[in-house]
Amino acid sequence: MIIVLKPKTSKKEKEKVIKKIHSLGLKTMVSQGVERTIIGVIGEEDALRVQPLEAFPGVEKVIPVLAPYKLVSREFKPQNSVVKVKNVSIGAKQIVIMAGPCAIENLKTLRAIAKSVKESGATVLRGGAFKPRTSPYSFQGLGKEGLKMMRDVAEEYGLVSITEVIDPRDVDLLAKYVDILQVGARNMQNFNLLKELGKIKKPILLKRGMMSTIKEFLMSAEYILSEGNFNVILCERGIRTFENFTRNTLDINAVPAIKMLSHLPVIVDPSHATGKWELVTAVSKAAIAAGADGLIVEVHTHPEQAASDGEQSLKPLNFRNMVKEVAAIAKALKRKV
Repeated sequence: MIIVLKPKTSKKEKEKVIKKIHSLGLKTMVSQGVERTIIGVIGEEDALRVQPLEAFPGVEKVIPVLAPYKLVSREFKPQNSVVKVKNVSIGAKQIVIMAGPCAIENLKTLRAIAKSVKESGATVLRGGAFKPRTSPYSFQGLGKEGLKMMRDVAEEYGLVSITEVIDPRDVDLLAKYVDILQVGARNMQNFNLLKELGKIKKPILLKRGMMSTIKEFLMSAEYILSEGNFNVILCERGIRTFENFTRNTLDINAVPAIKMLSHLPVIVDPSHATGKWELVTAVSKAAIAAGADGLIVEVHTHPEQAASDGEQSLKPLNFRNMVKEVAAIAKALKRKV
């Protein structure tokens, strides 16, 4: 349920409405716009249906939200949300490019990759310190040592940093070292992790699960917002279908569909969607044409030596050419890279 307040509602009148909602055992999330203040109600709303909230001074109207994802929906917030991290705004006019290795391997390699992607136009450095892998025998990441490398290299090259969190117990640790915490596809419905991420103010990049519907995807985002963290970025990275030529099947429909249903920014991961570096550029252009706010791409100086996902990682020169082609698409849409 959404409660829309009148333009000149006083602070006292607003607090009276909020107090009434809290007395019924419900939570509130307040969205302060330029002209209007909107109060989102979280919880079982049956108690509110018999309460004449329209009678409260300052209340303009009460609107039921039909979507199960209340805070994520455009009914709650019609305008696009922009997630700001240092000097980077995700969801604004500029297309944000996130790039780097799948896994942080060593300082020398990470520095070389960071330097190249920064020169090509990336503003966010990606790299995994904790790597959830299908096989328990595969490289699992450098852990805390990798986080330190990520922090130091990102600062050296003036990049925003992003890495994946896989355990609720690691949230505070990662928050000390990186700017954006990523939730991978395998953890999209790890609700304990999502709740912990909702309690911090760091931006969260939430990837869609391999076999999750758009509704399930948005409901996972709702877990984070319902705990108070509205700095959420959604990432379409392909879903599992009967097709096995590519690693996954990019659901290009999801980009405009989510944009229609939700105010949160949406980016695309063409590396995991395709699993083949040769396809990354074409899919990246399609994603931007469909309305994506950014890309997260795997780049490695020596993909043949990469600890993980070398087959889908672009070499620096290929990445540079990809960014140029994406920039042309963005310009046609009156956006920029």
